[in-house]
Amino acid sequence: MMERRSIRRYEREPVTQEQMDFIFEAIRNTPTSYNGQQFSVIDIDDQELKLKLYELTGQKQIKTCSRFLAFCADFHKITLMSGVKDVAMPPFTSTADGLIVGTVDAALAMMSAVTAAGALGLGTCCIGYARTAAPAEISSLLRLPQGVYLVCGLAIGVPREMPDLKPKQPREAMVHNNKYSDDLPLVNALEKYDAEVTAYNAVRTGSKTTNDWATHIISYYVEAMNYNMLDALRAQGFDPRK
Repeated sequence: MMERRSIRRYEREPVTQEQMDFIFEAIRNTPTSYNGQQFSVIDIDDQELKLKLYELTGQKQIKTCSRFLAFCADFHKITLMSGVKDVAMPPFTSTADGLIVGTVDAALAMMSAVTAAGALGLGTCCIGYARTAAPAEISSLLRLPQGVYLVCGLAIGVPREMPDLKPKQPREAMVHNNKYSDDLPLVNALEKYDAEVTAYNAVRTGSKTTNDWATHIISYYVEAMNYNMLDALRAQGFDPRK
């Protein structure tokens, strides 16, 4: 886990089914809220389907990876069982907690897959843009039923690159003791980190940039203001009003 990095270039060599079975077992053992297992994974190995997803997202690693996993929050399964058991299903997906529970479960499952794949020497790349690029089209393409929405995608393959490890925030900016840290020491730590990221981007292997950390991340937020995820969530049966 200390060596984890995003791999965006893969060899043509396929990931074996035995390796995928190991990853799937790690996913199945993911901790979840209430043991409700409010998530599902769509394993995509069909190249034509991966190409369609690439066309919608522009993320090249989707079409070049061996397997692409779509991690979804999923309340469709429990809704089906509510009918089988003749138990009224409350409108949990219309609450903020319902949305959070499903999202956290799917994200934990993805981290289980990342860790398992890394243990096998495979490369991975988490692709959040799969959620926001074209949610209606991707939901239709993957035939997601009501009560299911895509949280994040994960590309898996045999690495063709080994990029430099990106610097992460120092522990004092990430881990707080007993209470949230005061602003002044937090800003001091973050300013040092911002300078470290700027220096890293100037000398890293591959394409080099002048990007810092804070301004660059805020620019992502500005772009994300154009996403309309609330409508996409409502179309899939999630309407977090409470």
